[in-house]
Amino acid sequence: MTDVLLDTHCHLDAFANPSQVLAAAAAADVQVVAVTNTPDDYRRMATLLPRGGAARAALGLHPLHAHRLGMGGVLRFSRHAAGAAWIGEIGLDFSPAGRDTRDAQLKTFDALLALPQLRDRPVTVHTRGADKIAVQRLVDARIRAVLHWYTGPLGVADEALAAGLHFSVNPSMLASAKGRTLLARIPQDRVLCETDGPFARRSGHPCQPADLPAMIEELAVLWHVSAAHARTQICANQRRITDEKAASPA
Repeated sequence: MTDVLLDTHCHLDAFANPSQVLAAAAAADVQVVAVTNTPDDYRRMATLLPRGGAARAALGLHPLHAHRLGMGGVLRFSRHAAGAAWIGEIGLDFSPAGRDTRDAQLKTFDALLALPQLRDRPVTVHTRGADKIAVQRLVDARIRAVLHWYTGPLGVADEALAAGLHFSVNPSMLASAKGRTLLARIPQDRVLCETDGPFARRSGHPCQPADLPAMIEELAVLWHVSAAHARTQICANQRRITDEKAASPA
């Protein structure tokens, strides 16, 4: 990977036309991390994506599925973990949508974080409504995490930065005052790009990987740098998160 942008968090399987989304991404020189919500979704995605193409599958177990999949889901996850270049999406969700399954989520998240494979590859993490608890568990487990579409307190973001975690930002975040405030807090070398497409939307349309070059231009304006500088920085961040191995646990 040189100057090719990477969408680190895209739900490719949720688009009505994933092949068109991938073709547009390739035309825009964007590669895609296709996150999944369950180990079975990952297996299907890894089978369908062409080798050497613009996308790679990420092994996920979304927190809102934790109560349904239980420890059987964790076992299926563990069987695929050795072959997955990326992990995601995993995490915690204590918003109204997930509040009633908090205990099941914590049990699942702790079991996933105990897997040794999560210590030497990028992990994209959902933390909605559970930011402090999720960050603390990631720090304790020494996981090289990317916090996806972070919306929590700035103080917890500071704790995540102090622990060496990264943040992925999407076009919807750049369009919001809260997202721009967070970006002003994050050092440029801790920022990665995502779309969370098709769930994140911009100007009434689902975000997709081909939107990332335009997003880099917006990011450059916020950073008060040239678009070329912003792209170079993001590409350097991508190389670091994908190439470096996490430190072995003490």
